[in-house]
Amino acid sequence: MSSKNLLNPPTESRSRAKAFLLGLQDDICKGLEEIDGTGKFQEESWERPEGGGGRSRVMQEGAIFEQGGVNFSEVQGAELPPSILNQRPEAKGHKWFATGTSMVLHPKNPYIPTVHLNYRYFEAGPVWWFGGGADLTPYYPFLSDTRHFHTVHKEACDSIHPNLHKVFKPWCDEYFFLKHRNESRGVGGIFFDYQDGSGSLYKGQNKNGPAAVKAQEIGEQTLSWENLFSLAQACGKAFLPAYIPLVKKRNPQIYGDRERNFQLYRRGRYVEFNLVWDRGTIFGLQTNGRTESILMSLPPIVRWEYGYKADPGTREALLTDVFTKPQEWFTDKNLEEKCRPLEALD
Repeated sequence: MSSKNLLNPPTESRSRAKAFLLGLQDDICKGLEEIDGTGKFQEESWERPEGGGGRSRVMQEGAIFEQGGVNFSEVQGAELPPSILNQRPEAKGHKWFATGTSMVLHPKNPYIPTVHLNYRYFEAGPVWWFGGGADLTPYYPFLSDTRHFHTVHKEACDSIHPNLHKVFKPWCDEYFFLKHRNESRGVGGIFFDYQDGSGSLYKGQNKNGPAAVKAQEIGEQTLSWENLFSLAQACGKAFLPAYIPLVKKRNPQIYGDRERNFQLYRRGRYVEFNLVWDRGTIFGLQTNGRTESILMSLPPIVRWEYGYKADPGTREALLTDVFTKPQEWFTDKNLEEKCRPLEALD
């Protein structure tokens, strides 16, 4: 088979992507309901006037999850929005198709991290790609939790090709970054976009960043549609094993007003990122998606505090000074020395 044929999607590409993403939504919702024990997802199906629709599932006031949403969408249209055409101008003039599953969970306990997941597939004429990833946003971080989340997702990427995580980890650090705050949204995970099996693994905008540099070192990487479909499947299935152990471990920890107030303050950063920088939010709004589903990622309760500064030597300072900066979580031994005095190493 020629390399050109390898880069073409199969005839049933859309139905296979849709089936996988619907199944992923089902599996995640089932796993989250089991761990919460009380909360149940309420489903609401919707249709988009321009074509397509989806099903939104939201859990509110569960035993563990204050609010969480797991959405599936399948949408089509005739004219792509500027957020896509700026990246892939060759898609202009083609009818487009996009399907994806996205999820954000906001736990009650400040010791349990907020978490986000999104996997998607896109076609427009000759153009197609996979995108997605998952990232963790702790408020009172533990180095072991961060390492566990990264390990599980690295293993998922490595099951397809050993070069993928080398690019997708720093790409995640780059993408989930609040430029106006000069800080990361959380401790990262994996992120990839515009993966069509050709050229460089990195297809982002920071041509001099760590992800781009690593991709340049690797060189061109040819992957088939099947390779990338398997990548999305492996990473999607990695979510529950990456996150549920953290919930089980941290949910029993006792917290008070101080921890709760800091959690609500840091949730403000989540809101800022999603409304200012997140391309998924921008794409949904530009394509007349369902607003309630697009904004379900926002936390139910949040606060802002003018000029807040964490006291030196506190767990709050550890988060703002260390865990909101891109790190080499496994190789930087200084991290353990910074975490140990504040009981963030277990």
